[in-house]
Amino acid sequence: MRRFLNYAVVLLVIALLGFCIQTDYYLVRPGLAEELGSLVRVEGEPRKKEGQFFMVTVTQHHANLWTYLYGICNPHLDIRPISTVIPPDMSPEEYGKLMEDWMQESKDLARVIALRRAGYEVPIVSDGVEVVDLMDDSPSRGILQKGDVIKAVEGRSISLAEEVVEYVQRQEAGQRIRITLQHNETTKEVEVLTTSSQDEPHKAALGIYIRTLNRQPILPLEIDIETGPVVGSSAGMMFVLEILDRLLPGNLTGGHKIAGTGTISINEEIGSIGGVKQKVIAAENSGIEYFLVPEENFEDALQAASRLKVVSVKTLDEALYFLQNLPVASQAKDLAAA
Repeated sequence: MRRFLNYAVVLLVIALLGFCIQTDYYLVRPGLAEELGSLVRVEGEPRKKEGQFFMVTVTQHHANLWTYLYGICNPHLDIRPISTVIPPDMSPEEYGKLMEDWMQESKDLARVIALRRAGYEVPIVSDGVEVVDLMDDSPSRGILQKGDVIKAVEGRSISLAEEVVEYVQRQEAGQRIRITLQHNETTKEVEVLTTSSQDEPHKAALGIYIRTLNRQPILPLEIDIETGPVVGSSAGMMFVLEILDRLLPGNLTGGHKIAGTGTISINEEIGSIGGVKQKVIAAENSGIEYFLVPEENFEDALQAASRLKVVSVKTLDEALYFLQNLPVASQAKDLAAA
């Protein structure tokens, strides 16, 4: 009996140590599918009754020894090195603040895109695009610095961080780009070299973290988007669709439950995101029928799906075309029963 108790104590100590030992990895899990109808409010435009658009999230936690091993064994989870998520010289608090800024920027951009699509004039003013940090291997190190404010790229005035990303991604890796920036009180022009994106090696990047400085869209209507603790820019496309569903005649959902993910640029291009496998699983857990996904994430989303229909989109036009050609939910049920 005494030996058994000794073994039990040893096992308990090992188990507790496993929870205390922190790894250098994040565990990425499926999150929730949240109804955008309850998160988005458009002045004078109530939510249509049938159907719903959903924002899908993932959760990300620092993995201890046991959750790390669990993540390796569970095909629905991902393990990511912290160094690939948070830059080495950026604290978790600073990274969290950057993700909050990206979420706010995504909301502002969605308001502007949807209102312009609905026929409104929506000017945007800002103080430029601030360089928040540089990656260790960025070719821009020594040329750009934290706190620099980008005013123009190749002579074209810049108001939004999204405009910088969009322009750079249209170039080839290894190409030189001319940037006009403000450093302290001095305005100067520099040349920087593009490199391959860490997340998407087939795309060009500068290896920097940026945000729009004092962005201010001038809106003709009040549009509130309340997302609580959710951060990042991957719900941009879905915000646009939800707002458009209020502003345009008819019902974009066709009475269906439709989720999706993807950033959106000022030119209405849908950009790739991370955690797509976990987002598909979260959508399926909520009974979603259709899942809109950026073209670059389509194959991964398709492999993760078992019940819902995955739809690849490159632009807002493609997303709207798919929605406008969906059969109304009641008609689809009638056809299935015939």
